[in-house]
Order: sequence, then structure tokens, then C-alpha cells
Amino acid sequence: MSFPHYDLDVRPILREGGEPFSAIMEAVAALAPGQSLRLLASFKPIPLFQVLGARGFEPSAREIGNGDWEVIFTPADAPPEPVEQSERTAGAGDDWPEPVKELDNRDLEPPEPMVRALQEVESLALGQTIAVLLPREPVFLFQELQARGHRWRGAFERQGHYRIVIRSGGPGRGRA
Repeated sequence: MSFPHYDLDVRPILREGGEPFSAIMEAVAALAPGQSLRLLASFKPIPLFQVLGARGFEPSAREIGNGDWEVIFTPADAPPEPVEQSERTAGAGDDWPEPVKELDNRDLEPPEPMVRALQEVESLALGQTIAVLLPREPVFLFQELQARGHRWRGAFERQGHYRIVIRSGGPGRGRA
């Protein structure tokens, strides 16, 4: 059975200076099997393409005028990997040391969670790890970590927050 698109307009959230990521993820969780998400945003949400791509959705984007975008995220043929088991970057299968510290950044306002995480990572010795609890998936933090030569693993936990373990520099990698 085919369902119509699930429509979500995040432009009002963005106009008020809010962060629409949690609303988008709630909409994705509410989708029926095989249902697409039709997202309206005031910019082309490129970081979201990777996030939802990892969950088995393919984006189709078009500008609809005045800088606004319509993006339809359609489920791919293959079922998405369960969120609890996903890993965001290289490093799966090799042994990582236990985190030397765990930061709880869930109650901070953006960009503080990312700023604090980056400060802590920069203080680590090469190869050490820290764990960081965040209120949402840190798509912008991923870009910064990659640019600085760090590696990470992350997933949503059952309690609803995101836990990321960051490894300083990674073995055999220098800082960018």
C-alpha cells in the first residue's frame, strides 16, 4: 500500500531561530513503511542528506522560490540499518580505548555542545577517546572532527540522546 508524502514545513522553526532537527527526526520516526518525507526548508539542507541517507532515504531536492527548498526523502529499496547499531565513520572493528572522560552536553544551547566537545578533544593525547552525550545528532561536529583528523563513532541511545565517542587523531593520522 502506498501512502502520500508526510509533509513537514520547518521554515517557521527556522524563522524563529530554532533548530528543526528533532522535529525532522520525529517525522522520520512517524513514517509508515515505504512512506516518503516531504520537507520544506528555507535553505537546501545538505547535511540532512547524509544523515537520512544513512537511514536508507534518498533525497530529491528542488528550489521552489525565494530561497526555499522542497526535499523529498524517499526510502531506498534496502531497509535502513537500525540506529542503535550505526557508526558514523571509519574505525569499526578496530580496538578503541575506553574514554578518558565523559561529557554531558545535553542541556547546553548550540553551539556550546560542539565547542566544548572540540575543546576536550584537542586536549587529548593522540589515540585517546572521550564520550560526549548530546541532545541531537551533531552533523556539524562531524564536519569539524573530520577536518581536524579525528575519528568518531556515534548512535542514538534508547533514552533519546546521541552518544558520540571521539578518538583524537586516530592511529597513523595527523591533524589537518
